[in-house]
Amino acid sequence: MISPVPCLADNYAYLIPNGLGGALVVDPGEAEPVRDALAELRLELAGILCTHHHRDHVGGNAQLAKPGVDVVGHASDRDRIPHLTRTVEDGEVLEVAGVTLRVLHVPGHTLGAVAYWLEGALFTGDTLFCAGCGRLFEGTAEQLYASLIKIVTTVPKDTVIYTGHEYTARNLRFARAALPDNREIELRAELVAQRRERGLYCASSTISEEMATNPFLRVHLPEVRRAVGLWETPPEQGSPEQGSPEQGSPELCDEASHDQRVFRALRKWKDTL
Repeated sequence: MISPVPCLADNYAYLIPNGLGGALVVDPGEAEPVRDALAELRLELAGILCTHHHRDHVGGNAQLAKPGVDVVGHASDRDRIPHLTRTVEDGEVLEVAGVTLRVLHVPGHTLGAVAYWLEGALFTGDTLFCAGCGRLFEGTAEQLYASLIKIVTTVPKDTVIYTGHEYTARNLRFARAALPDNREIELRAELVAQRRERGLYCASSTISEEMATNPFLRVHLPEVRRAVGLWETPPEQGSPEQGSPEQGSPELCDEASHDQRVFRALRKWKDTL
């Protein structure tokens, strides 16, 4: 059973038991909560998986790393992830302390971002969030959008994603603004609000739920395009809706590049909030 471990203000690390008395930890932002969780579950640290180099995801490496414990990260982050012992590339299948994983290179938030996929679970770091996606720190909007599409077209739709931050309630507020008539978003937002009031974890979901309620995966929809002022075709009448950050003349282009433009505008809108 995968166990979320709260770290710092709103980060999550995750423990993956290996069935041999040990566990891998994904993204230990700090060491002490991970140590406490391991002790409570009576597990030994067997490996560290890093989705990217940001300190709030690797800050615990120095205290947790020890001989015989692999610290895994993308090859391009070899000089940026503390105590890295093992580098990986896109599509690589690796075994770490008895756990078999597949690596997906998903640049955008950072250039070396990866997601770790094992049966039924995907650890997405700060690339794909519940109802949202990461900010662009190093990559481009085109890279991040391609990474999101790569995720949802590669792994089974019932796969559970485990994300790096508890941003779900905030992201759903934005999703409601981008897709105000989406009943699934409304219901999900109500459920998450109730759970967060009780202090419960809400930073995971399924790929299918994300495809239904995450506006960054729905940029092909006319209502999302309308929300950012980038229509596929001009509206029949009236003027651009007010309140969105990318208002302007309707523009025509091929579908793939138009989806990228809408994604870029949506991410820019979210960044202003």
